[in-house]
Amino acid sequence: MEEKKFQPYIPADKVVPEFTAVSVILGCLLAILFGGANAYLGLRVGMTVSASIPAAVISMGIIRMVLKRDSILENNMVQTIGSAGESVAAGAIFTLPALFM
Repeated sequence: MEEKKFQPYIPADKVVPEFTAVSVILGCLLAILFGGANAYLGLRVGMTVSASIPAAVISMGIIRMVLKRDSILENNMVQTIGSAGESVAAGAIFTLPALFM
């Protein structure tokens, strides 16, 4: 039986942009958008939703379709920043009301 050798999606010798101004700005915009939506939903209904998948889909759409860039690492950076904004909002809306009580 022939053994397959692992081939990474992005080879180690290939230079692909990851931490760019576009990825940071777009990630911050998505973090603000989803953080605000999550804060409103959490305070209104008492539960939050995960914004990781919508942030990933929107980042892929904007980076690939609008900006005509093809970097999976930039998409990963945008999705990670957007997801972090949603998590910070969720932590704040469940902690700050308890501090006021």
